[in-house]
Amino acid sequence: MSETPYAFLALFGGVAIAFPLLMLGVARLWVRCFQPAKPGAVKNSTYECGLAATGDSWIQFKAHYYLYAILFLIFGVEALFLLPFAVMFTELPVGALVAMLVFILLLAEGLVWAWHRGHLDWK
Repeated sequence: MSETPYAFLALFGGVAIAFPLLMLGVARLWVRCFQPAKPGAVKNSTYECGLAATGDSWIQFKAHYYLYAILFLIFGVEALFLLPFAVMFTELPVGALVAMLVFILLLAEGLVWAWHRGHLDWK
């Protein structure tokens, strides 16, 4: 055991700070040397699909689609957590069974909450 047990942590912290700063410095040097700025009306204009921007950019967007996607992800990822549990079901201790029961009950509570609030009704 060394006399300074925290030397590794100090070295790790130094590298964790120095590496991103080094990469930012290299990126800034690259931009200055190889990509000189050439601003102009065409270069600074908004470009989207080759068409000139017309009209107002603010549109009304229904966020319900995101809610459906998030609920799908929550209950779809549930299967990924349940698969290892199902494979090792007979060899697990009682603590693991209780933990999985709590997990399933929390997901069921989330489903009931979403259903009760009307988030699962297609509008």
